[in-house]
Amino acid sequence: MAKQQLLSVLTVVLSCISRGTTAFQLPNNAAIAATRTSTATTSLGMAPRFDKDTQTWFATCEEEKPSAGYNPIGSLYRAGPVPFFQRLVNADTYEQAVLKYMAAEGCDRVEAQGNMDAFLENPQDWAYQKMEEKKNPNKMKKDYANANMAPQQIILSTAWACVVVVFAYDLVTGVADGRYGKAEGNDLFHGNLWTLPF
Repeated sequence: MAKQQLLSVLTVVLSCISRGTTAFQLPNNAAIAATRTSTATTSLGMAPRFDKDTQTWFATCEEEKPSAGYNPIGSLYRAGPVPFFQRLVNADTYEQAVLKYMAAEGCDRVEAQGNMDAFLENPQDWAYQKMEEKKNPNKMKKDYANANMAPQQIILSTAWACVVVVFAYDLVTGVADGRYGKAEGNDLFHGNLWTLPF
């Protein structure tokens, strides 16, 4: 299942690259920057649309729908637990924010999702990065769509997550069983906190 989703994300990215998009490239001069601007404005013709009656954004083609992006696990790897839980708890709000970002910036779904995940993880740093990119267009653009997606980083993140889960499980079950914090017949859940032998 995960391989199929990764393959679909790679297919979307490769199809965007093969169409000549410059979303992931650094503009080296004014001609390239002008091309990038014109590409973004022409792609707005197929950008998500806003329905004034329902006050919601909606996708106009398959490349803009959630299936063209990555799943919540992709958010977890790219930006951590905050965007992951936001996608689970506020799925509709997240989807509307992604569609609005796609329409405003003229970018593909994966780039919009990466930016929304970065925003949810740390809004101040994301806003600062965007202001710096606007002040210095020749400066390297941060690629939030592929942040933390190098194979070594995925392995490291997975290993750390496993360690944290094992220790958290041991702590919760140990406290519940009375292995940690047991004092004179009382455990942490049923006794007095101040009688514990720490």
